[in-house]
Amino acid sequence: MNAIMVPFLDLHAINERFREEIDAAVKRVLDSGWYLQSRENEAFCAEFAAYCGVRRVLGVANGLDALDIIIRGYGFGPGDEIIVPANTYIATLLAITRNGCVPVLVEPAIETYNIDPGLIEAAITPKTRAILVVHLYGQPVDMTPIRAIAGRRGLKIIEDAAQAHGARHKGERVGSLGDAAAFSFYPGKNLGALGDAGGIATNDEELYDRMRAIANYGARVKYEHAEKGVNSRLDELQAAVLGVKLRHLDDDNRKRGAIAKAYLESIRNDDIVLPATHPDADHVWHLFVVRAKNRDALLRHLEANGVQAQCHYPAPPHKQKAYSEWNSMQLPITERIHREVASLPISPVMTPGQVLRVIGAVNAYSS
Repeated sequence: MNAIMVPFLDLHAINERFREEIDAAVKRVLDSGWYLQSRENEAFCAEFAAYCGVRRVLGVANGLDALDIIIRGYGFGPGDEIIVPANTYIATLLAITRNGCVPVLVEPAIETYNIDPGLIEAAITPKTRAILVVHLYGQPVDMTPIRAIAGRRGLKIIEDAAQAHGARHKGERVGSLGDAAAFSFYPGKNLGALGDAGGIATNDEELYDRMRAIANYGARVKYEHAEKGVNSRLDELQAAVLGVKLRHLDDDNRKRGAIAKAYLESIRNDDIVLPATHPDADHVWHLFVVRAKNRDALLRHLEANGVQAQCHYPAPPHKQKAYSEWNSMQLPITERIHREVASLPISPVMTPGQVLRVIGAVNAYSS
């Protein structure tokens, strides 16, 4: 990478700040001789549960497994429908279809990019079992009307909180806003491990017990397998690293918020649509996503001006080859978002000078 380029995300710099703490945590694991299902896992899961405001967190291998195991834990299967936003990363839908369930795609609100609660009721059928919300880019979904719908209809609420560690809706943390929540701790997340890792948050003890068995080959007792489970664990090294970084999460989220505030106040370009925040949401800005009618031209312009931007995501799931049976489906708001979005650099290690360079480059763009 060009030495003067503003990087999209500098993971080395993010983790280097905690090198001494991480080294001590890794040494603790190595010295213990236990690398799976031991004290670091237990400690992190307890700490993250307290942070989210729930009774239980189950550590698993990654965010996709977390969603998959929640759906398995509820016993949802072939023919069961799960309402899900059309504007999401494909992993959300993979968890649904891996279990034989049917995703019912609902358009987002173009202002927030999150599922439009006003469209959910019309998508419910006698086969609907759950509403799977995605707190996209770090902004919590407007949960008040969704909770009301789920309560009236007897539906479960599953949160995909992979991008929203620490975010709040009306003061409540994501992870505690539904019946169960899936987290990814992929290295680039606000709370990121040094490899793949995931977690599930819930207050439902019965669900937790079943999910723990599913994640352990379907066994509650060693070598006694009550069902066809999977092998999905949060290893001790990743748990130890996450325990270190959890202590710094709120501060890092505040730094992200300060950069987002600078962007919102200083980017002034009629060719750029800035993100909007719902009044009930405490956004943690995993991504700062703008829209431009000629998104690719914007990305080229930023690259030429020393700013590394990215696109999350260039095509929605229903237009992917993996879901070719849906390719003819028309979801105009989702498709417009995916044509136009570009993600600007935002991270807790950006310098004031880098922030100003991003602002200057965006303001200099012309379609």
